[in-house]
Amino acid sequence: MNQNKILLIYDKECPVCRYYCQVIRIRKTLGQLKTINARENSDVRDEITRQGLNIDEGMVLKINNIFYSGSDAIQILALISTRSGILNRLNYWLFKSKTVSAALYPVLRFCRNALLRMLGKTRINNLKQSQNNDV
Repeated sequence: MNQNKILLIYDKECPVCRYYCQVIRIRKTLGQLKTINARENSDVRDEITRQGLNIDEGMVLKINNIFYSGSDAIQILALISTRSGILNRLNYWLFKSKTVSAALYPVLRFCRNALLRMLGKTRINNLKQSQNNDV
């Protein structure tokens, strides 16, 4: 069986993001989900930056060579997730719609940014770091 390479790049410093990534389960027939801390340098983070995707604006999902960011990422995750467990079912019902995902994701991002400020955490700034390397 041909398994997809599925990567979820997220901010591990955010407790809510970390918890979400720990509980999300995708259907085994689609592949195995690998989570990557966006605060650590990696090849996939460099790819995301080259794509012009701002990790501070949302998590990034990479399936094979296709990138999904923010509300698109959470919607795709909802569609490929299992329905086992309350949180996975809730994730599916909340985010299966592209319209609802696009409406809710900015609220989630605002809450994440507020939480990180309260915890004294800095932004990831992957695009700013890329600009500094280009100079």
